[in-house]
Amino acid sequence: MKEITTAAVDLAKELIVVCTADASGRTMYFKQFGFRGFASWAANLPPCTMAMEACSSAHYWARTLESLGHRPKLLSPELVAPFRKSKGAKNDRNDAQAILIAALQPDMRFVSVKSIEQQSILACHRMREGWKVERTALINRVRGLLAEFGVWLGRSPQNLARSLPRLIQEEQLPARVRALLVQAQSHLAGLEGLMEQCERDIGEHARHSEAAQRLCSINGIGPISASAIVATVGNARDFRNGRQMAAWVGLVPRQSSSGGKERLGKITKRGDTYLRGLLTQGGRSTLNAALARAPDQRSHLEHWIVALRQRVGYHKTLVAIANKHARICWAMLARETAYDPNSWQQQHVRAGDCAPVAA
Repeated sequence: MKEITTAAVDLAKELIVVCTADASGRTMYFKQFGFRGFASWAANLPPCTMAMEACSSAHYWARTLESLGHRPKLLSPELVAPFRKSKGAKNDRNDAQAILIAALQPDMRFVSVKSIEQQSILACHRMREGWKVERTALINRVRGLLAEFGVWLGRSPQNLARSLPRLIQEEQLPARVRALLVQAQSHLAGLEGLMEQCERDIGEHARHSEAAQRLCSINGIGPISASAIVATVGNARDFRNGRQMAAWVGLVPRQSSSGGKERLGKITKRGDTYLRGLLTQGGRSTLNAALARAPDQRSHLEHWIVALRQRVGYHKTLVAIANKHARICWAMLARETAYDPNSWQQQHVRAGDCAPVAA
């Protein structure tokens, strides 16, 4: 019997389908398991390559399979889809076989496996962001209901929190509505408390992470952004350069080039939406700081930011700053160095040393 060298695993909420292959890449068999059955099967299987899409529970299974002696590989679902043999017949078996074919490609890109520590801090980020969405929905819902009774409030959470105690005592509002406002006030305070707890946990992670502390020295990168970057990226050396990391976050233009003609469009918006949003908001802070500073006190980077703002406009400048920050973060994480705003001078000197000397 031929030995299994590669197994593709299609993960789902209740079932797991595997597709195995030998050293030549030929499919051997399919099997369907529950969670416990899959773990038992993998434990009894000789060490081999286990390929999975980077989806829910994939990092857990990757760590589990690695502890059993296997070599886990995670693939982006976007890279797996073209290898499905039939677009009109999407099922678990075809998905598993597509994962297998994609994993056997010699130049395939893989996703790094996240550690338990990385996922635990990212859970704080995800829950904080989810509670923020719930808070925004609650505020909009209350504002919309109050407008039906002739009460108009501003959009900020602080404005609503200040106004609710007064509105609860407002006799002109029906008793049912005032009772609902009491519940909304309690719910809003609960969401605020949950968000603050997550922010404390994130801040603690940023304080105890040496890499996050170094990233915080960049203007526009705060504790939340630094913590998210460190926890999401993991090993920055998985990227060959900062350009790759910026493309991974989705901060590079979409290309539609052909025949030697470059056609660049809007940014791709691939990758982690949360991380891209933090970098863009950090770019907003950096741009405002550069514009507020006196011209003779601006750094080299701030001079570039202001000139770019005048040339391409406000929003494109934000994206460019976010791209620049992503590249700077990669250099600091991959080389384990501190932020040096004058590093451009060293590069200029090195380039000058290589230049020919005039006679």
